[in-house]
Amino acid sequence: MGKKQLVEWILEHQSGYEELARQIWERPETAYEESFASGLLGSVLEREGFRVRREIGGIPTAFVAEYGTGGPILGILGEYDALPGLSQKVSAVREPVTPDGPGHGCGHHLLGTAGVEAAVALKHRLDAEGLAGTIRYYGCPAEEVLSGKTFMAREGVFDDLAAALTWHPGSQNTPWSTPTSALTSVELHFRGRAAHAGGAPHLGRSALDAVELTNIGANYLREHVPDGSRIHYTITNGGVAPNIVPDAASVWYYLRGADRDAADALLARLLKIARGAALMTETEVSWDIKGGAYSLIVNHTLNALLTGQQHEAQPPVFSQEEQEFAASLAATLETSQREAALDKARKLGLAPGELLPAAFSEQTPAGGAASGGSTDLGDVSWITPVGQIITTCAPVGIQVHTWQATAAFGSSIGLKGMHYAARLIALAAYELLTDGGAVLTQAREEFRESTRGRRYAPAIPAEVRAPVPVYAGRRESG
Repeated sequence: MGKKQLVEWILEHQSGYEELARQIWERPETAYEESFASGLLGSVLEREGFRVRREIGGIPTAFVAEYGTGGPILGILGEYDALPGLSQKVSAVREPVTPDGPGHGCGHHLLGTAGVEAAVALKHRLDAEGLAGTIRYYGCPAEEVLSGKTFMAREGVFDDLAAALTWHPGSQNTPWSTPTSALTSVELHFRGRAAHAGGAPHLGRSALDAVELTNIGANYLREHVPDGSRIHYTITNGGVAPNIVPDAASVWYYLRGADRDAADALLARLLKIARGAALMTETEVSWDIKGGAYSLIVNHTLNALLTGQQHEAQPPVFSQEEQEFAASLAATLETSQREAALDKARKLGLAPGELLPAAFSEQTPAGGAASGGSTDLGDVSWITPVGQIITTCAPVGIQVHTWQATAAFGSSIGLKGMHYAARLIALAAYELLTDGGAVLTQAREEFRESTRGRRYAPAIPAEVRAPVPVYAGRRESG
């Protein structure tokens, strides 16, 4: 009976949460700048009686909201940061709202709002049934730069969780069954000596030369790294003018490995290359660790719990108009991508012309290799069991971090996927609160087997502070 009422509550209150998501979509904010989104979501939870703590991990836009008493303590994770350069209207042609502005091409406005929707729905069931247990919503900033949850984890806010549940917008309904790569984000800074590049080049010591030699060494390193490793970089400072030998230059690297040890090993080798480049150019090198995400541990027990709610959660029904918009977005893809999307749609059992799956399907077989991507959710998965699903918020074939994704996630398609995710998470959490601990026991045993006794230790050094803007302390509530 409780599950039916839970779903009914969410269905009755959908419009209010759609408005929240739209407001955040219309005011996209990039990593560590999410004052409007975090203020809005935190205020909603506060009005519902949640106890809200802000500025977690030294981040003004990170918060934790809690309701209930006693155990088990269940976490629901939300995100709300946007991506630079992906501003886009709900349109099937490239049409930015703001040229070169940020946009929600990863759907975090949906991700964060669905978590609040599920948490508030659960709060009402706790009150109505007098249930023991605590619901804790985590407002997590800066996932796109892979460090917000790491700073929060370093403060210990996930340590007492029995389990955590989350989701991500995508182009099908499926459990997240693929591990992700561990990552280290490091920026190298070289200091040299300025000189006139034409008149006295022999007096200069080029920091840019050191950057370029580092990049050459890193590119040769690619041949000698374990399978699944990734090394990519961008020069963040290359000097000020061609006729001045640069006395300062920097380069920002992402180093990915199958696990934390592999990423740490890559960093050690890159720093040797950087020191060698400094020696060759008679410059000095220093570095900043900007992020250190762990690989994601998949918890199949919790994933099965989430997908097991699919029928009670009432899968979304997409209209003909939504199917037509999906097809028009897919038509903007490059030919091979479009053909791959149509082929995948057929394999998912969709009718010709349909690109919006409503039924659940498996993402990958259990135990698949790590993907090339990374997420700071990996840190949480090394602290407590984490269940994660994907729901259909965009057409098959549309990739996140694209303008097409921003358009889809801002449409009614994205909103339907958001509500479905909220219902799945709320139902799964309700079952964890009422089944006598059976699923939690199984999930925690799987977690112990996966971690093999290794305890989580943040990969961001203790002295490194979150890179928050100076104005980020200002909180908005909409």
